[in-house]
Amino acid sequence: MNITDQIQISTTEVIRPTHLEIDLDKIKQNYLAIKQHVFPSKVMAVLKANAYGHGLVRIAKLMQEIEADYLGVAVLEEAILLRESGITLPILVMGGILGNQIPLFIKNDLTITASSISKLEQIEEAAIELGKKALVHLKIDTGLERIGVHYYNAEEFVKRAAKFENIIIEGIYSHLASSESQDKSYTNLQIERFENILAVLEKFSIEIKLKHISNSGAILQHPNTNYDMVRPGLILFGVYPSSGITKRVNVQPALNWKSRVVYFKVIKPEHPVGYGSTWQTDENTRAVTIPVGYGDGYFRKMSHQAEVIIRGKRYPVIGTISMDQIVINIGNDSAYNDDEVILLGSDGNVSIACEELASWADTIPYEILTNINTRVPRIYK
Repeated sequence: MNITDQIQISTTEVIRPTHLEIDLDKIKQNYLAIKQHVFPSKVMAVLKANAYGHGLVRIAKLMQEIEADYLGVAVLEEAILLRESGITLPILVMGGILGNQIPLFIKNDLTITASSISKLEQIEEAAIELGKKALVHLKIDTGLERIGVHYYNAEEFVKRAAKFENIIIEGIYSHLASSESQDKSYTNLQIERFENILAVLEKFSIEIKLKHISNSGAILQHPNTNYDMVRPGLILFGVYPSSGITKRVNVQPALNWKSRVVYFKVIKPEHPVGYGSTWQTDENTRAVTIPVGYGDGYFRKMSHQAEVIIRGKRYPVIGTISMDQIVINIGNDSAYNDDEVILLGSDGNVSIACEELASWADTIPYEILTNINTRVPRIYK
């Protein structure tokens, strides 16, 4: 299977001015900080959506180097790419599956999310045909309403699951809908429902090694949900899920999104800027053009709100953000072709956080990171 990961560059030689610089040591330290915080629970590094924009294969290799406990991805193709890239760590595919995918899971030694009795039956059949055991985590829906057996039907599900002879039930898990919220009532209800299912396991002497429900928000706010394993995603990369969340683990952002000035101009009064002519000046204004746009994941919705850093100072984006370019108002200041531009990250004491971009785009930090396009090269420090 030939799957393209992304443009990856391991040296400072970059063809394109717009690129990401990713600090691998910060990601390593973030993982170790989380592991220490939740000890003795295991830590599954969730690397779905191109490792939250940081580069799936390279971050998986880092996790292998530091002997991470487990990896989590969303789709089968991500997992197969990791196997083809030499990753031998356990990998759970957390998304829904189709029956014809099951043999690929078993052949590639991947852990399957089983979300129904019928899926278990298909897994059992495929395992028998291949003459191998299938490794499975049972998915319980405690209130997110995506995939998984409803908590109120889960007793029969786990009892039936334990009887399949060619399936190893390694784990059981659920997912929290609002663990980052300051209102903890719904999360507490989901935890209670999950606890009731764990009580069923004990009642019928069903032993399952890995019980897990805790995501980034729960790691920070609900330590009672650590169980046997936790699943950090966003905080592994140093970004918190929400602005008001309790920051019990000290993690550092690992990503800087940079570009360079490629053009300088003076804009005269009544000469509008960009598509739709949505911005114009009343006086001569200096401006520079930066080669980045919504085609890279720099959202169009940030038009007239976003700022960048040039020479240690923040300047506003003017006009509508286009697919490949933005225009920056530098007023009466000076800037030159090839000057570095910080789109996300820090320059000395001045910084632009992922949460700010999310605010400008009226979205969440997850969407900012996972939408940085694959045409943006990644440089690993």
